[in-house]
Amino acid sequence: MMLPVLDPTGVWLGRVEVGGTGPAVVTVRDGSVVDITSKDAPTTRDVLERADAADFVKNCEGTPLGSVSKIAEARCWLAPCDFQAIKACGVTFAGSMVERVIEEQAAGDPVKAFSIRGRIAARIGEDLSTVIPGSEEARKVKAALKEDGLWSQYLEVGIGPDAEVFSKAQVLSAVGFGTDVGLHPSSTWNNPEPEIVLAVTSQGEIKGATLGNDVNLRDIEGRSALLLSKAKDNNASCAIGPMIRLFDEHFTLDCVRKAELELRVVGLDGFELLGYSSMNQISRDPSDLVGQTIGRHHQYPDGLMLFLGTLFAPTQDRDTPGEGFTHKLGDVVSISCPELGQLLNTVQLSTECPRWTFGATALMRNLAKRNLL
Repeated sequence: MMLPVLDPTGVWLGRVEVGGTGPAVVTVRDGSVVDITSKDAPTTRDVLERADAADFVKNCEGTPLGSVSKIAEARCWLAPCDFQAIKACGVTFAGSMVERVIEEQAAGDPVKAFSIRGRIAARIGEDLSTVIPGSEEARKVKAALKEDGLWSQYLEVGIGPDAEVFSKAQVLSAVGFGTDVGLHPSSTWNNPEPEIVLAVTSQGEIKGATLGNDVNLRDIEGRSALLLSKAKDNNASCAIGPMIRLFDEHFTLDCVRKAELELRVVGLDGFELLGYSSMNQISRDPSDLVGQTIGRHHQYPDGLMLFLGTLFAPTQDRDTPGEGFTHKLGDVVSISCPELGQLLNTVQLSTECPRWTFGATALMRNLAKRNLL
């Protein structure tokens, strides 16, 4: 089991399952996982809502649970969010925008994607890589592409004024480090999406960041954008972790803007895929994406976790030339970033992953039973 290597200068906030008792709010101090659950911090939502979140996590009392490796070996890591809504932004990078257009043109058929990619990818990438969404330049490019018959709903959200923001998963349904991630059994063309995920308060303040895998079913979404929910929200189809790194003097939103993510997929068949996502290539600033998600137009009383999108475009052939990449069961997916550690998961069918049974009602009853409310 790979360990979630965490920068020792970071202020870390997460959740683990403690011996059948229930989820514990934890931090990491000197390589040890420390339980900081209390009436002041019954959930990570409550910690993030504090004005002094980072100082509180650094200085509050806690009980050591063991080393990071011990918790990893026991597969106790949970997603570091609890009551927060889980939202995601799509088509925020020009490179991945091209792939969304290809999916749409191919109607979910990977065989058709190869020829379509050759016909339009260079043209779109060349025109759109430096276009500022919503700008006058973007308006002119839109008009030109419409004339060429290349306009797409994905280009609309990629360079138009409004970002794509959708509900990725249900509250408490995300899985954490070391667990299985799920593919809907009807999908035959799919891929991981390595992303940074922001932790945002109910007031729209960005308090920290973590890593996420926005598991994507390319064939299902490619058939129709109206199938986005089926393509995105399935049992175990959202992974977040290993922990939220809170903003402090060592780690800020500017660090997020400059972050470099590495994706590695290793299959049981010996296949290896290596990909990258550079946040400095994002088309919309993270603060703009947060502002488009939460505000007077839409409130989130428990805050939210916001996936920022990915530059990664899975075009490397795995089996048949021209059909690109798709997952196989047993693939081990590692998403890493020096500032945020590593998120590690193994691909299975959603129908074979553990059922999600611990929802908001169960958590409230658990906290009440432990006298934490």
